[in-house]
Amino acid sequence: MAQSPALSVLDLIPVRLGQTTGQALTASRELVRAADHLGYTRYWVAEHHNMPAVASTDPAVELMHLGQGTSRIRLGSGGVMLPNHSPLAVAERFALLSAAFGDRIDLGLGRAPGTDPYTSLALRGHLGEGRLVDAQGQAVDPVEQFPQHIADILALLSPAGAAFDTRQGRHALHASPRVDEAAQVWLLGSSGYSAQLAAAMGLPYVFAHHFMGRGTEAAVKLYRDSFTPTQYGEEPRTFLTVNAAVGATTEEAWALVQPHVYQMGSLRLGTGLEAQRYVGEDVESVMTEGHRRVGESMWDSWAVGTAAEVAAKLRDLAERFDVDELMIHPIAGARPDDPIDAAPARLHTVEALAGEFDLERA
Repeated sequence: MAQSPALSVLDLIPVRLGQTTGQALTASRELVRAADHLGYTRYWVAEHHNMPAVASTDPAVELMHLGQGTSRIRLGSGGVMLPNHSPLAVAERFALLSAAFGDRIDLGLGRAPGTDPYTSLALRGHLGEGRLVDAQGQAVDPVEQFPQHIADILALLSPAGAAFDTRQGRHALHASPRVDEAAQVWLLGSSGYSAQLAAAMGLPYVFAHHFMGRGTEAAVKLYRDSFTPTQYGEEPRTFLTVNAAVGATTEEAWALVQPHVYQMGSLRLGTGLEAQRYVGEDVESVMTEGHRRVGESMWDSWAVGTAAEVAAKLRDLAERFDVDELMIHPIAGARPDDPIDAAPARLHTVEALAGEFDLERA
């Protein structure tokens, strides 16, 4: 029998109706501490903006808070949306995380904005109709600078640092504080572009299977076939992200994911992403056939059911994509009588799968 894959957790820090951001963070803090105790490999948070349903806006700040009380799980971003930030700002935030947590930090980088175009401009200091321009007044697209900005971050995190020429001579620049163990940089993507870039730079790569559900096989093959060994990696390294929910029965598990189905439908239909609805009548009262059709187009890539059913689906996915690690995104929603500062169904998913995969508890 093949060895069971390692398990990790992706957390978007969902916010449900009536819940504050602080209460959502408290629920996620319980989740990461459980994952740390249960033997999960990584815990990553994402970057999204201007979305009432998502509290995860600044991975570095969140990880500094959520990582307190953990001792062995890797903490990372899934990911930092690099066009929204300067390379030095990103490098320094993750250098601080390394100073606090040692060699347990992952820096996942993506080139999508993680929000709508107007909010993305506002993040870069250009509200309204403002535009980013260079010294000559020409429009600048930070997405086009993505490869160079990755190279800048890698240099800033390295012992040698980065350097550039000035009128006064060569100027050296390091991410502060300097640390012995820099964050491990990963490239994230939902298309072949990032797969090719990661392969060319010799970096580890993760395709957004939990969000896309399509194109994973082609992207992973492109990455592996194109990989060039560099100082950042000698061989391809990747894992799979999967939406997952565990219930006492198959029917209960599918009931638990309906709030997520509704949210994904709203996102794809362009009706806005409000705070997450509750399991049961609250979500069923607003669910439309359009929302259900969106869900049906996606959920064959999800792992939903009893603990045994979900574990079997995850093992099949690991074998199909030839990966030794799976990162689950727990999508089980909350019931109306759940504690407002906890996420019992998400926590149950993490605990149940740890048992199915015989993870090493602390």
